[in-house]
Amino acid sequence: MFRRKEAVPFAFVAEADHFRSNVTPPPRERPGASQIVGRTLLGLTVAAGLVGSLIFGMPSLQSGDSATRQQQSEASDNR
Repeated sequence: MFRRKEAVPFAFVAEADHFRSNVTPPPRERPGASQIVGRTLLGLTVAAGLVGSLIFGMPSLQSGDSATRQQQSEASDNR
């Protein structure tokens, strides 16, 4: 029996070349039209969500004059 000289933690890894299979797996099925449309819509939904969150988040990321001024409510004016 053939033994390897380098240390291998598991015996089945060292003897894995004895168990090669000649059976080929079946070919992959091509996605149908509905799967392609579904994947496209899912991708567009994710992209639109990212773009929308960027658009709605842009005002909070800007540093301008409105961020430095303190805002007071009308309720505090009537005291």
